[in-house]
Amino acid sequence: MKEMVQFIAEALADEPKNVEVVEIQGSHSTIVELKVDERDRGKIIGRQGRTADAMRTLLKAAGRKVGKTYILEIID
Repeated sequence: MKEMVQFIAEALADEPKNVEVVEIQGSHSTIVELKVDERDRGKIIGRQGRTADAMRTLLKAAGRKVGKTYILEIID
């Protein structure tokens, strides 16, 4: 899932080299932390959070396929 989030974020960002994705395994879920350049944060979140919501929806769908729960957090 980390690779999927990284691919999408790098495609949206003006500074793709500043995209960092970290997976943190929990007992019931996996948190995917996304850190991007401050100037790219608006593009990643999107108007009214639509882009971020779409990424979260993709994570949920892919997670269900493998039987896991993924949570996307966009870090400041």
